[in-house]
Amino acid sequence: MTKRREKAASGSAQELASQLAVATGTRLFSTSLFHAFFSRLLFTLLVVSCDVSRPGDTLGVQSYGRWEWHGRLAVEPDLRLTLVRMWIDTTRGGGDVVLARYDFNPSPGSGDEYSLTIGLELGRVRDLKTNTPYPIGPPPARIPAFGAVACLCRPLKPDSVRGALLLATRGQRQLTGRVDATLYFTEWNDSSRHVIYSLHQRIDAVK
Repeated sequence: MTKRREKAASGSAQELASQLAVATGTRLFSTSLFHAFFSRLLFTLLVVSCDVSRPGDTLGVQSYGRWEWHGRLAVEPDLRLTLVRMWIDTTRGGGDVVLARYDFNPSPGSGDEYSLTIGLELGRVRDLKTNTPYPIGPPPARIPAFGAVACLCRPLKPDSVRGALLLATRGQRQLTGRVDATLYFTEWNDSSRHVIYSLHQRIDAVK
């Protein structure tokens, strides 16, 4: 009789242990699924939050993107060579400056390639809110902007840049955002002829 009770108790203990193991395994499996789902969701949200592309964007390839903490944009026309040089001058102090270049090749044929360079004086980048478009261009725009073009065409000198900049992320050494700008130019040898280029796409800049 005693042995039967011991066997019954042993069977009950084993059954209870088995049930606990199943419950624990189910809980661990559910927890793992939750963490996997949460991680995937978080990753998706981060990717979406950094995706600033829109239908109809220009198709330039960004080949250069520099961000300096203490600098100024230097723009120097060369009348002899009919071109404009633009760079970041870090010898005189200043604020946050971005210089970016985009290369375009509209058609498979040769001869219509061109490159757009845009310079942005952000001031104090920490003062800029993310996901907020700021006007760029001449005053009273919040962000002064300058542009230059290199192309197999008649020499062009810059007139102005107008549009908006949206900052998506601001890290310690990288900026990501979106630029929607129209760059206006005039031919060096004929002031009555004007050319317009559009730039609508993501912008990245690193230190």
